Amino acid sequence: MKKWTRRAFITTGVLAGGTVILGIAIRPGNRASKVAGLIAGKGDTVLNIWLKIGADNILTVIIPHAEMGQGIHTALAMMLADEMDADWSKVRFEEAPAHKEYANYAIIKGFLAGDKDFPPFLTDTVDGVFLTAVKKMNIQFTVGSGSVRFTGMLAMRVAGAAARSMLLQAAAKAWKAPVNELTVKNSFISHAASNKSAPFSEFAVRATEFSAPAKPKLKTQKEFSIMGTSPPRFDIPHKVNGGAKYGMDVSVPGMKYATVKASPVFGNKVKSVDASRVENLPGVHKVVNLGDAVAVIADNFWLAKESLAQISIEFEKSDSDKISLPDIYAQYVRHMDAALEGGDLEKHFKSGDVAKALRGASKTVEAEYRIPYLAHATMEPMNCTVWVHDGLCEVWCGSQNPLGFAGDVAEVLGMEMAKVTVHNLFLGGAFGRRAETDVAKQAARIAKEVNHPVKLIWTREEDMQHDMYREANISRWKAGLDADGQTVAITHQFLFKHHPPEAPDVSYNIPNQLIHYSESKTHVPWGSWRSVDHSMHGFFIESFVDELAQASGKDAYQYRYDLLSHAPRFQQVLALAAEKGDWGKQLPPNWGRGIAIHKSFGTILAEVIDVEISDDGQLRVDRIVCAVDPGFAVHPNAFIAQMESGIVYGLTAALKGEITIKDGAVEQSNFDNYHMLRMDETPTIDTYIINSGNRMGGGGEPSTPVVAPALTNAIFNATGIRIRELPVKNHDLIKAQWKKVVV
Repeated sequence: MKKWTRRAFITTGVLAGGTVILGIAIRPGNRASKVAGLIAGKGDTVLNIWLKIGADNILTVIIPHAEMGQGIHTALAMMLADEMDADWSKVRFEEAPAHKEYANYAIIKGFLAGDKDFPPFLTDTVDGVFLTAVKKMNIQFTVGSGSVRFTGMLAMRVAGAAARSMLLQAAAKAWKAPVNELTVKNSFISHAASNKSAPFSEFAVRATEFSAPAKPKLKTQKEFSIMGTSPPRFDIPHKVNGGAKYGMDVSVPGMKYATVKASPVFGNKVKSVDASRVENLPGVHKVVNLGDAVAVIADNFWLAKESLAQISIEFEKSDSDKISLPDIYAQYVRHMDAALEGGDLEKHFKSGDVAKALRGASKTVEAEYRIPYLAHATMEPMNCTVWVHDGLCEVWCGSQNPLGFAGDVAEVLGMEMAKVTVHNLFLGGAFGRRAETDVAKQAARIAKEVNHPVKLIWTREEDMQHDMYREANISRWKAGLDADGQTVAITHQFLFKHHPPEAPDVSYNIPNQLIHYSESKTHVPWGSWRSVDHSMHGFFIESFVDELAQASGKDAYQYRYDLLSHAPRFQQVLALAAEKGDWGKQLPPNWGRGIAIHKSFGTILAEVIDVEISDDGQLRVDRIVCAVDPGFAVHPNAFIAQMESGIVYGLTAALKGEITIKDGAVEQSNFDNYHMLRMDETPTIDTYIINSGNRMGGGGEPSTPVVAPALTNAIFNATGIRIRELPVKNHDLIKAQWKKVVV
């Protein structure tokens, strides 16, 4: 298992699991005893690894996830508190420490096991497998829109219900009353027959004597009292009053600053360094040749940055220096042609006899789509503070995987992981970028060179040009329609398959399907970008489906609705989006309306987008209607905010996002040439939630994949111009280019 990477573990569905293990009473040999020293203060009783109760009856929920704007500390605390029938005003939270006992196997179990369930007698065994695995790989992820749907469902709710059961048993023993005669409300247990009532805190210590049920009964949706409401989020006051602490805010006594310059061409090493002009400057402490980059340590960031600019650095050359973006696309095309001709393709999904259906089709439709490289462009540039001292290491950062950071820093420094402490802070934007440990490892390599804490800050240029990118890709489709315009077969060939594994799935009822892919490696580093593979396939699938609707002579909404007759949840979401988006109503001249639907991270989401395009080709996105079924929205206001966030992120990418490569290096360097959506460009966004009661889905990413196809479909509706290559900014939409749209 040590040979496995964290990413490989997520993307390989080879394990299965049941429900989460609870570390109960503080006694030798159980998990609560292992974490009590990490989380318990004076007067606290640890009921399980996720919960402690204070003498003042304050419940503190231990959250194994990072806060990066999604409000997850609040939502997960709500899930645990609701199952306990707690008084929300007495609920607090702490982020779990970067400790192996808080390796988050609930989220990995959710990714790999899905809906699989196990009887109580197997729970400990199955969970033991997951716990052992994630401990070895130092997994404490906040990724994949998995916090609520996995940690919340498999850990927080179970922990709350189990703790409630333990407290009831303790109260029953204390009062010598049957458990079924006791009631719980607002963090108090009552016994009507004896007129007794007492807070949780009175029974907390005694509750540790009882075992938690392996599979406690959870509430039904109708029984929720906290979930489904929108109390003030824990993180908002700190962000409003300036008290929120991000990695950029860290200040440690004696701290120095560092910044770095790596080769513009990915993978090239440092050949020579001439730092003679800066080595003796006041305030410059050291120039460090890292082999793959050069760093300057100084008294402040500006001095470090300006000194680095004066250093003469020569980087080695490689074949990658000759590669530009057209070369990469040409490589893709050659590879896809050869893979298709030689049958060298990996099968994602196959049903029916596609070749036969295509031969018998009355009409065929073919299309090719392209998407560009994209950067994460986090608002807070990448940074990390490291202090190596007295055989120990302390790390301050905003991380999506604090435990992974601790493990990787320890490996870089050649010390035991137990000697590395990670202080995790708010994340000023992440979108997958802050799950990577590269900056922390680099900071550790720099900090070990001096006897001071060192805050490493990447410039925006370094951040933009040394990201881990959503890759450029090509998608090829072919479909067959029968004499009635019904789609009878589709084939889809694309490059690269990362995660989630179901991202390329086509949800429509098309009997004959062949979806296959291959790899065509480049020197450009890949990283998880918001919604990961769904960001590609949402655009690919829903763009081609729109073309099929056009080819069949049917309305784009009705065509989709009819092909989803086997999926009533999809139909309900699509119908709500169409209704609220005024589908079918007349638009003014020069306006267009597009629709798209996609399921990602367990959530079904449809969007309707209205655009206005001037005669000279200026595009304005007027309104986006989002209809979404996440099963249940735990904190509706926070969920809506996530929908809006994902839409703005996706709209930015669809309209403007593009990383280009020239002579092996990224051409973009800052927000002057990697443009973001501005406030005055942001449309009205209306979100409508369907609490269907199905299994809970994610909230952080599902609204992103749908934006691009809904937008380009709207542009087609207005102009007859079919955009098959993003971003939209590269296309001329002047009215002279418009074509008549016939449906």
